[in-house]
Amino acid sequence: MNIIEMVNLTKLYGKSRGIQDVNLNIAQGEIFGFIGPNGSGKSTTIRTLLAFIYPNSGSAKIFGKNCFSHSAEIKREVGYLPAEVNYYDDMKVKDLLAYSAKFYQKDCKPRIHYLSDLFEMDLNKRIDSLSLGNKKKVAIVQALLHEPKLLILDEPTGGLDPLMQNIFFELLKEENKRGTTIFFSSHILSEVEKLCDQVAIIKEGKIITVQSVEKLRNNKFKRFKIEFHGLESGKAFDLALGGVKDLKIENQHVEFLFNGKINDVISRLAQEDVVNLLIVEPSLEEIFIHYYEK
Repeated sequence: MNIIEMVNLTKLYGKSRGIQDVNLNIAQGEIFGFIGPNGSGKSTTIRTLLAFIYPNSGSAKIFGKNCFSHSAEIKREVGYLPAEVNYYDDMKVKDLLAYSAKFYQKDCKPRIHYLSDLFEMDLNKRIDSLSLGNKKKVAIVQALLHEPKLLILDEPTGGLDPLMQNIFFELLKEENKRGTTIFFSSHILSEVEKLCDQVAIIKEGKIITVQSVEKLRNNKFKRFKIEFHGLESGKAFDLALGGVKDLKIENQHVEFLFNGKINDVISRLAQEDVVNLLIVEPSLEEIFIHYYEK
């Protein structure tokens, strides 16, 4: 069963780019990554999906219901964490969370206290006294306090220190084990790599690929690091091969990203005086950059 379905979803801002013909299905129980740099269309996709803005064309469903005609009903079962949070500065944290809980017609107090303790939050502090990281923690608790069936997270770790990021990731894994579907939008690829099962890459408002994280890692890309004997060997080394990206030559050291038959590189290296050879898996970030270059 798909929790989220988008069909040719398009939102344009006059001559400015929004999103165009976004097609995406997210299955129940997935942790789905949505990656792209700032300005690629991630937030526009999410805001359209949540009916904060309306599309020019296309359709979107959550829980099998139309996102625009059943928006209020859908939002009772969705937790949303925006990239930037703005609150009433003169409210206390506990008052803000109590106010948010009223929308869900259930007792959220035990959950609020559990999450507040987990993130070491002082519920009696005023919003205007909080740092950026503490405001983000309030937003995380607000998104999770009603135990939603679907979590939609837009750049969720901004402002969190590394310790709190780890606590947050462990919490998301626990929520997922309980059956929560998670739509995780980020430009920080290491986060997506650690957390997600599937990933969609968006570029200039269009989806350019949807793959499993495992498949992205295992799509034949390898990073070669070679040391030759003598300066001239390194400088003279020339790969007349297709599939070479990000070639760097510094004296006798050569490094590049390769997508092709490893034997072709080995055959070429057999003609040279090689001191050291290292072949490693590239990071997801390196693969991601390759997709953007294409």
